[in-house]
Amino acid sequence: MSLEVIWNALNYISEEMGIALRNTAYSPNIRDRLDHTCAILSREARLVAQAEHIPVHIGSMAIGVKNTIEYLNETGVSLDDGDIIIVNDPYIAGTHLNDVTLIKPVYVSGELIAYLANKAHHVDVGGRVPGSIGGDVESLYDEGIVIRPRKLMERGEIDTAFLDELASRVRTPDYLKGDLYAQIAALNIGEKRVLELVDKYGVKEILGAMEASLEYTERYLRSRLRALGGYGEYRAEDILEGYRGETLKLVASITIDEDGVSIDYSGTSRQVDYPLNAVYGVTVAASTYAIKSLIDPDLPINHGIYRVLKIYAEKGSLLNPEPPAPVSGGNLETSQRVVDVIHRALADAYPGLVPAASCGSMNNVMIGGEGWAFYETIGGGTGGRPGRDGVDGVHTNMTNTLNTPIEVLEAMYPILFIEYSLRPDSCGPGKNRGGLGIRRMFKVLEDAVLTVLADRTRRGPYGLMGGGDGAPGNHYIIRRDGGIERLSGKDTVGLDPGDVVVIETPGGGGYGEAEERGIDAIYRDLIEGKITAEYIMKHYPKQYVEMVERGMLNLD
Repeated sequence: MSLEVIWNALNYISEEMGIALRNTAYSPNIRDRLDHTCAILSREARLVAQAEHIPVHIGSMAIGVKNTIEYLNETGVSLDDGDIIIVNDPYIAGTHLNDVTLIKPVYVSGELIAYLANKAHHVDVGGRVPGSIGGDVESLYDEGIVIRPRKLMERGEIDTAFLDELASRVRTPDYLKGDLYAQIAALNIGEKRVLELVDKYGVKEILGAMEASLEYTERYLRSRLRALGGYGEYRAEDILEGYRGETLKLVASITIDEDGVSIDYSGTSRQVDYPLNAVYGVTVAASTYAIKSLIDPDLPINHGIYRVLKIYAEKGSLLNPEPPAPVSGGNLETSQRVVDVIHRALADAYPGLVPAASCGSMNNVMIGGEGWAFYETIGGGTGGRPGRDGVDGVHTNMTNTLNTPIEVLEAMYPILFIEYSLRPDSCGPGKNRGGLGIRRMFKVLEDAVLTVLADRTRRGPYGLMGGGDGAPGNHYIIRRDGGIERLSGKDTVGLDPGDVVVIETPGGGGYGEAEERGIDAIYRDLIEGKITAEYIMKHYPKQYVEMVERGMLNLD
């Protein structure tokens, strides 16, 4: 009984930490989009509990905190009561430079009992382009400030000189400072709640519950694997669109047996000299999410999973690069393709569980000018599923953020929105169609620099079981003189006042044969403006003829 109470309490403490962080954050990216994650780890730095925040943060936290503690031990840095460590070095913390991680130990009578951690995406950390993501960079050091583990607070005192130095090196110093203070506040709330739990149950009971929770998750996952069956070896490939027209390959070989699940990414492309490399922490996070989402969405996330799930990615590859390779887009775009390739590989292992591919991109937009920078991701369509259509216009897979409200953006930045809508005809056809992508269109009101980092712009997300691909993304600029400038999906360009940016995100792939889709479902999509008559004629020709005969289509 105490295990269940303590474990749930730890998870809700993580949630409360997230609420405190959101409520005190300065930047729209954290305050409105909720681009942050909070967790509690054991004194051995094993992930025990976390809030339901960002998948790419959660999985990488298990790697990043452990790496950070090992770094501190190797460099002789003690971690005392009241200290807070700051780190954003992706090769230690596990994502990219914008994700700044803070870690605080929890002591009881001089005994270390846990670590609290949070990770938040700061809108700008320096580097060549506003927003610090993407652009024509060849090294991690071109992407922004690199912070190796060090103390931001020592025995309760903030290192204000270091904080001022960090703020002087970014485009949005007030956001950086305000968001870091919000992260500190969240850790302080977490510490208070954990100590209250200790007062109620005692140190021995808390530590025992932490270990028992890991054992429970291990048993849960093993039991679920046995129940599903599907033992065997599976393999799939997928592609990621590189810079300069290159195509990068991701390969996943998956073995499921009585020992558990192993994923081997041998055969994946080598690391590249542009920011699509995914550090190992990202690869672990994406792999964990992909397995959990298929095996059992209710599977608890903690270190017990890694007693069953083994992940191998060769050093120097796209999914385990060596420094100082740039990585800003790795946890944004490459992580999405990791999920797709795992789901594709397991479609044969678990027929009826695996959906068609979702939009496959976070559709990142970074824009900034003199003294300001703005970042957001834009949703797309999810893949069609067994028994159900995909979902229209949502964030998918490795992102779990909200959209930034237009009212907030227009109030804080020199941007005027023109359109925010679902993208007709972008869904992959099938018995169960994919979800629709999004069209987001805005005008800049002063000089700015735009960076777009997106994928699935050459070929749309794949369909399954005979379903068709979703529409690929399409991005362009309408210059103030009326000229159209097409974007490749990985671009950095200057903008003049009056220029209009158009972002059209991919739709999800379809599931099942298109000829099996019911006429009523097709007609409902038509009258709701989700598809056009031309789309029906192209993808559902059999149903099109019948709809014409029944007078359901106006051909005038």
